[in-house]
Amino acid sequence: MEKYTIGIDYGTDSVRALIVNTANGENLATAVSYYSRWKKQFYCDASKSQFRQHPLDYIESLHEVLDSVCKNISDEVRKNVVGISVDTTGSTPVAVDQNGVPLSLLPEFVDNPNAMFILWKDHTAIKEAEEINVLSKKWEVDYTKYVGGIYSSEWFWAKILHILRKDEQVRASAYSWVEHCDWISGYLSGNKDLKTLKRSRCAAGHKGMWNEAFDGLPSDEYFKAIDPLLAGLRERLYEECYTSDVALGTISSELATKFGLNQDVIIGVGAFDCHMGAVGAKIKPYDFVRVMGTSTCDMLVAPKGDVGNILVKGICGQVDGSITAGMIGMEAGQSAYGDYYAWWQNIITEPVKAILGEQASKDLSSKLLPYLAEQASKLSITEHDLVATDWINGRRTPDADQSLKAAFMGMDLGTDTVAIFKMIVEATAFGSRAIVERFIEEGIKINQVVAIGGVAKKSPFVMQVLSDVLNKTIKVASSDQACALGAAINAAVAAGVYASTSVAQEVMGSDFDEIYHPRAGVVPIYDVLYKKYISLGKFIENNV
Repeated sequence: MEKYTIGIDYGTDSVRALIVNTANGENLATAVSYYSRWKKQFYCDASKSQFRQHPLDYIESLHEVLDSVCKNISDEVRKNVVGISVDTTGSTPVAVDQNGVPLSLLPEFVDNPNAMFILWKDHTAIKEAEEINVLSKKWEVDYTKYVGGIYSSEWFWAKILHILRKDEQVRASAYSWVEHCDWISGYLSGNKDLKTLKRSRCAAGHKGMWNEAFDGLPSDEYFKAIDPLLAGLRERLYEECYTSDVALGTISSELATKFGLNQDVIIGVGAFDCHMGAVGAKIKPYDFVRVMGTSTCDMLVAPKGDVGNILVKGICGQVDGSITAGMIGMEAGQSAYGDYYAWWQNIITEPVKAILGEQASKDLSSKLLPYLAEQASKLSITEHDLVATDWINGRRTPDADQSLKAAFMGMDLGTDTVAIFKMIVEATAFGSRAIVERFIEEGIKINQVVAIGGVAKKSPFVMQVLSDVLNKTIKVASSDQACALGAAINAAVAAGVYASTSVAQEVMGSDFDEIYHPRAGVVPIYDVLYKKYISLGKFIENNV
């Protein structure tokens, strides 16, 4: 009897569900739901880098996609669904009460942004992150050493401290905090008990500073030294965390009945979208897997024996088992990628909307980026071209600094919209190269580059520029839902269909349908432009 799993992928704008045949990786049904409140940008203030999401968006969209995919499969398939796993953005934590309920689901907090999930791209905690970094370098144990040596405002502890300082009402009611990938997995299983809820190794290790070398989370004394507001919180969090091939529990009877699933369906331990995406793309040791969407996450796995005592500086961490069990998982990335292109699109279309109306703006938006890419691909590439940094939403890696801004260099009266778009695309590629070079400088080799995500699938121009700048061949995964597929693969292992993630990957993982090769005549020109990018970046760092 064939068995099936469901992968659920929570992105920045929407959630997707995918039902997969574990015998061959076939996609039987898929659905997508866009968050209604987020779509209207409720609870957000881009000018302050405040981006919050309401748990009701997550719940409503989850029900919508599960209802859709379960209605589009036969009763026989539905009866043989054996596992569900979830990936989410991260670090995206939320304050919860003693019963594990997000505060924003309580009447008194329903419209309070500080009681909602603090989205990965929220950078309101820059000050708190800096305080963590300063103390860590003085402390007897540097708790940031396994997260690249620099703690980011995008991560768990900085965000918590910022909210505790900012909102007395939330501070008084917040018993503990939970990452989105843990909370939504608990919701699926009906487990709200903070003491028994299995936490993700991925989230805990890369964003929470959990490490076996520290006997778990950093000490309470360390947190009290950062700010007494953090005192005692460690005890209300967790001691252990788990890899995503582990079962978290079984589906709640309420959800099983609602969607016509068996009540013994396994719910797997959750993880972040980029980690699951790497699994979906069949990541192997020393593959450099780029999840290319609104931002990028770069994933790499290496055997423990190879890594030894290497601590790669300036990345988003290296954690045993965070991507696949038994391997050291490494993460890096950029705070803006597709967001950078969308920003330039909005710069152009907003006046159109104000002058000609919303429909005209929508019509232009649907055609603009493909047009700019087509025209940019026709432009010559010279050593005198425009250069920009990619820090439009700060710098994630290498060396996190969310206070940094984007800068353009070399414009004149002849510069047009297409030239600026080309410059922006090249800036994102230069940022990618800085990450690749950091890994190599630190002693971690890269065998091949694999790309997944919306940008990788939709823009040949962006991918060719990236190949040229990196001077590496890039394979694009054929699946347009590699993250959901990775979640489905992990669900198959958690449910006991396969003994290991590597075996499940070979059967269920994505193949590749596009390959980009660097153009020999362009590579040396981009070497020159990359040096200008580095020089411009140093100027910006010294003059923020």
